[in-house]
Amino acid sequence: MKILITGGAGFIGSAVVRRAIADGHQVVNLDALTYSANLENVEGVANDPNYAFEHVDVCDRAKLEAVFARHKPDAVMHLAAESHNDRAIEGPLDFVKSNITGTAVLLEVARAWWNKLEGPARDAFRFHHVSTDEVFGALGETGDFTEETPYDPKSPYSASKAAADHLVRAWGHTFKLPVVITNCSNNYGPHQFPEKLIPTVITRALEGKSIPVYGDGRQVRDWLHVDDHAEALLLVLQKGLLNETYCIGGDATKRNIEIVKAICAHLDAMAPANTPHADKIAFVTDRPGHDFRYSIDSTKLERELGWKARMPLEQGLEGTVQWYVDNYGWVERIRERGFHSDRLGLVKA
Repeated sequence: MKILITGGAGFIGSAVVRRAIADGHQVVNLDALTYSANLENVEGVANDPNYAFEHVDVCDRAKLEAVFARHKPDAVMHLAAESHNDRAIEGPLDFVKSNITGTAVLLEVARAWWNKLEGPARDAFRFHHVSTDEVFGALGETGDFTEETPYDPKSPYSASKAAADHLVRAWGHTFKLPVVITNCSNNYGPHQFPEKLIPTVITRALEGKSIPVYGDGRQVRDWLHVDDHAEALLLVLQKGLLNETYCIGGDATKRNIEIVKAICAHLDAMAPANTPHADKIAFVTDRPGHDFRYSIDSTKLERELGWKARMPLEQGLEGTVQWYVDNYGWVERIRERGFHSDRLGLVKA
């Protein structure tokens, strides 16, 4: 297939790009190159004859139309999005623009392109929207999110993603655009921008700084290795049923404080300076509206398409820590661009 992947220079998007190229697909990586995008994430495939890059914002309809006309994609995988909850608290309208308006513009351009196709090309076209489990809100001490869970977003970020999900379904229902949606749990792994929990812990520990843990650290997340997620996304794109939703989870729920302590233990072995690293843990004011617990049931995906997460959490964490230790220059270049893991997202009076 020739797949147009939006946000392909980001964390999850670049993993999909690398996996798609390895699987023999042609890839058009479309990215606006905002603060968290990084073309270093795809430099290993940048010279592959099956790879092309387009520096385009998904809100720019004219440029999107030109990309479709030039590359003639067989499918779209939409990952471009603002995704950090703390930033959404400080600047929610940026999330409305990228995640809602950007999705709507992309849907319209994809619809116009699809309407021009005929025969097998029209029948084979797919629009795959990649979303998050956060659209479902928060769980209590028990239970799991499934494809039937009602939407109940609690944050500006999750509300913007929920709106995008609804737009995709509406285009599928009203215009018969061939769509499919996936909702994933928390991703982790190499190349993740150091503002999310796991890379924040690793990078700040390596720099000898305090390791911030929001609230009491008892929040629960289901952790999905990004390579497992990339495999699942490409499978759904090719074999998922149209107008269906698939939940993708790692079957690895842990409290945040457990994750932080596990990372510190790996760092003690790999980067013994300033050990024990757990002594740097500092409990800080919680994020406003912080959801308590997420957990995903991926039974539908396993039953219908045969997918199941393969990376054990402990092994995945160890490999992730090792990658950041071995590739700290990647982090330093991000620091040189002005990002220093400063606290965001505290509501001010």
